Amino acid sequence: MGEIKSKLPRFKKPKWLRVKLPVGEEYKKVRNIVDKYKLHTICESGNCPNMGECWGAGTATFMILGNVCTRSCTFCAVATGRPPEYDKLEPLRVAKAIKKMGVKHAVITSVNRDELKDRGAEIWYQTVAKTKKLSPETTIETLIPDVRGNWEALYRMIDAGQEVVSHNIETVERLYRRVRPQAKYERSLEQIKITRDRGMRTKSGIMVGIGEKKDEVFKTMDDMVEHGLHILTIGQYLQPTKMHLEVDDFISPDIFDMYREEGLKRGLKYVESGPLVRSSYHAERHVNVPI
Repeated sequence: MGEIKSKLPRFKKPKWLRVKLPVGEEYKKVRNIVDKYKLHTICESGNCPNMGECWGAGTATFMILGNVCTRSCTFCAVATGRPPEYDKLEPLRVAKAIKKMGVKHAVITSVNRDELKDRGAEIWYQTVAKTKKLSPETTIETLIPDVRGNWEALYRMIDAGQEVVSHNIETVERLYRRVRPQAKYERSLEQIKITRDRGMRTKSGIMVGIGEKKDEVFKTMDDMVEHGLHILTIGQYLQPTKMHLEVDDFISPDIFDMYREEGLKRGLKYVESGPLVRSSYHAERHVNVPI
């Protein structure tokens, strides 16, 4: 007889994936500021399960350059299409909102803007620079998309004084064509290496539960360490809608613990690994990781 693979039903989430609904005064405060300054957050666009916890603590991840992406990654809840003209005043609006919220650590990310010659690099630079000017005590992580080998754009994006530069690998190499059809595994690794060579604290994230094997996760860790990665986040993939990539398996907390230990053994400086972990989860802890 063949091996019978035990798997939880795809339509039923296990108990460790249950989250509390966003409530509380701090959550309402952040909600009001986001609305007032007409900001986009990946917390909302990405249907993040930790939004209640993070917003309740007075923090949020801001998404610049609009909320329409030129890529069509099969896991992502952000809208795909032709983005409208970007707002040149957005950097100042974001900086003012971060100051108003009084956050000690801010995370900034963006959609892909492949149609722009500089990939949105100037808006990136100005957002970080203006935030540092208005809130010099605020530390910043920038979660930067694939620049398609435009390394001059990357240099501009990462030279504004942020403490952490992140670029998500997202999955193992074998699944790239299905998960990130317009990206290339080796190119994303090269982006991490160039960022490290620029003297920056580097960070990346991967999802599990989409059909990867443990050995492939280990190889991905090795590849990232070889290319200079310092910090890795690992979390459970959750299907945003029926139109998106299906969940292949729900990974148990003990496997996430194993991945954390394995990553540290293989040379990563810090590993955040758990079912509900997302790129920006506990991001404030990553600022002081030695490089």
